This record gives sequence, structure tokens and C-alpha cells, in this order.
Amino acid sequence: MFGGVYLIFLLILAIIFIVYMTGRKQMNAFLALMLAAFGVGLLAFNPPPVSTVGPDGQEVLGLIEVIAGGFGGTLKSIGIVIVAGTIIGTILEKTGGALVLANTMLKIFGKKNSPLAMAVSGAVVSIPVFCDSGFVILSSLNRALAQSGGISLGVMGIALSMGLYATHVMVPPTPGPIAAAGNLGADLGLVIVFGLLVSIPAVIAGWLYALKVGSKYPIVPKTDVTYDDLMKKFGQLPGAWESFMPLIVPIVFIALRSIALFNSHPFGTGFFQDFLVFIGHPIFALFLAVFLAMRLAPEINKEVYGDWVTEAIKNAAVILVITGAGGAFGAVLKATGIGNLLGDMLAAYNLGIFLPFVIAAAIKTAQGSSTVSIITTSAILAPMLGTLGLAGTMGRVLVTLAIGAGAMVASHANDSYFWVVSQFSDMDVKTAYKLQTGASIVTGLAAIITIAIIAAIAL
Repeated sequence: MFGGVYLIFLLILAIIFIVYMTGRKQMNAFLALMLAAFGVGLLAFNPPPVSTVGPDGQEVLGLIEVIAGGFGGTLKSIGIVIVAGTIIGTILEKTGGALVLANTMLKIFGKKNSPLAMAVSGAVVSIPVFCDSGFVILSSLNRALAQSGGISLGVMGIALSMGLYATHVMVPPTPGPIAAAGNLGADLGLVIVFGLLVSIPAVIAGWLYALKVGSKYPIVPKTDVTYDDLMKKFGQLPGAWESFMPLIVPIVFIALRSIALFNSHPFGTGFFQDFLVFIGHPIFALFLAVFLAMRLAPEINKEVYGDWVTEAIKNAAVILVITGAGGAFGAVLKATGIGNLLGDMLAAYNLGIFLPFVIAAAIKTAQGSSTVSIITTSAILAPMLGTLGLAGTMGRVLVTLAIGAGAMVASHANDSYFWVVSQFSDMDVKTAYKLQTGASIVTGLAAIITIAIIAAIAL
């Protein structure tokens, strides 16, 4: 095994390679992460290229086995959850359930508070739906409300964008935070609960930024469709309660499971605890939610359980292979000892919970994808948690959230979401930098400040 300086150099080189190839050369993140895993493993010579027997007589896994184990081990715990979450999001989109969620929030907050209503709507919709898809789905409603209320589309667009963004990076079952939780061994129920908590000030910060800065850019929406016309256009929409069920039920079940597993055994140690642990397992809870989502369709037929599910699985496949590759990269870093080495070095700087935020923000800003940033950062940090003093239950949860907060900073021209928001909100590039990029920085900072406060109390 080579010295520490050489190993750190390899890690830096690997990160630069991933950022450059995914950001500048548009290489698929799966290929970039796998190449990085092989590169680091071969150049470090630890693990060895092939399995061998160590001095103590124990088998030492070869590089191929380490990569395969990291890939498979990651998907073993979260693969089904990612697929199920993607299916739920697709069904909400196809049935108009996402629009119902937004309309319900609009009724609660009132049309006078349309920006806040859309920010909260975005936060709810983006729990199972990708933020860029959610923005497209709600864009017509956003535009109609801007027109009827005489509000700049810049205000409405950024309020919606930041609401979507906050839960997209911090609240499962969105694939990014699920993958990070899997890589870091974080309790998914606690990630959901604290992710929802942290997303509240983040959404508020984005909403206030939209009101304060967005109002300086009077963007008149170009639309002939009114709010009432839009509601009529969709015809028979599912009910509000039915639309919320696929989100509420799994979140409640997973949260109850986490509580049932507390050392204090609040639900006892008998059958009831076992029951809650079973139904609250993310695989069961999300799988059940798939069928709750199907009830939103006027008729559960081949189109629903066949075509829609097939489309969702195709979309999930991309995230699955990237997540698995991230796990493989992380396994190599652990086997080479780079993680522990870097953890010892960084621990001396006492960055604490801000370290995950800084690394994720740097990768996100450089290469554009929040999901790639989350997966890569969690793979890098997983071997370091012990030396950083963040290996406890709450430490793992807060690191997961801090990575998500960093993955918001900053959304600019190399981010596909930047272009979705700007194009569907009639913003020119200069305006989009001031609104979307600026808001993503403010929202991410609000999230990490909240996380740091929780860390100061809980760690």
C-alpha cells in the first residue's frame, strides 16, 4: 500500500475525473464512477487486482469482488425502494394527482398567497417526483396563477422551484437521499422525519427570496389558459385524500418503524413491535404505496399496472445503476483505506457537519447533477464517519441531510433543472442566474444552518 499523500492524490484525481467527464464530456455517471473505482483500486494496489490470502491466512478480496460487493450491497438495501418511489411519482403525474396536491395547498393558503402555496405544493410533490418533472407538471398551474394574480412569473417560478428542490435532495423516497442513506447506513425513517423538518426553513428561505428578488423582474406570463380553464382541462381528477395517501402512509409507517426500534422500546418488544418493524420497512411501505397510488386511476387496467409501471422502471434504471456505481466507488475507497486517512486529516479542521455540505456543494457546482453529487459525496464520506465523530445514529442522518443541502448549491448552466426552470418561467439566462442560481444558494445555506443547529443539540 502506498503512502498517505499518494492515496489522497488518487482521491482528488478521481473526483476531478468524475466531475470533468460527467460535466464537460457528458459521460453517463455510471461509467464515470465505475472507471474511477477501477482506476483508484488498480493504482492503489489495495485491494489487490485478484483475490489472495493475507499473512493471517484470511482471504483478501480482489478488486473485482470489492466493486461487485459494493454495487450489489448498495442495491440490496435500496434498489426496490427506488423503483417503488419512481412508480409512485409516475402515477401521480399520469393521473393528475400531483395537480390535486398543488390545488389542495392553494385552497389552504388562498390565491392571494399563490407563491407560498406553490412553494409548499412543490415541496409535497417532489417527495416522490423528480424536481424537474414536478416543475413541468405544475408549470401550467403556476403560469395561470401568475396571470390571474398579476404576479411576476419570476416570483412564482422561483417559489415553486425552491419548494421542489428542498425535498428533492433531502426527503426520501426521492432517489438521491435514499441512495445517500443507503451508502451511509442512515435510518431512513429518521432521514424522512428530519428531512421534512429541515426542508421547512429551506422552503421558506426560497419563498422569501422569490418575493424579495423575483419581484424586481416583472415577467408577464404568456398564457391564454386561466386557472378555471386548467381545472376543466384535466376533467375528473382524483380526490385530495386519495392523492395524499401514497405519500402519507409510507412516511408514517417508516417513521413508526424507527420509533419502534428505539432502545427504549416505546412499543414494547412483542408482536406489536415486530408488526411495526415489518410494515415500516421501506421496501414494504413503498411497495404498499404503489398500490395506493394505482387507486388514483379511473380504472386499474393494463395501462396502469403495465405501461405506466414499465415507464417508471425504465426511468428508475438510470438511478439504480448510478447508485450501484456510487456504492462500488465507495467500497473501493474503504478497501484502500483512503476514507479513514482523509477522515483523520479533515477531523483536525473541526468542520463537523459542514464538511459534507462543502464537498457536495463543490461537486454539484462543478458538474451540475444534484443526484450525482449526493451519491458521490456519500460514497466518499461513508468510510470517514467514525474518524469524523459522525458514526452515531443521528450523525449518519444529519450527514445525509447535509449532503442534500450541499447538492442544492449552486444550480446554474450545467444543471438541467436550471434550464427547465428558466425556460418554463420565460427567464433569459442573465435573469435565471440572479433568480434560480441565487435562490439555490440561499436555500442550501438555510438548510445547512438548520442542520448545524440540530447537530449542536443532538450530537
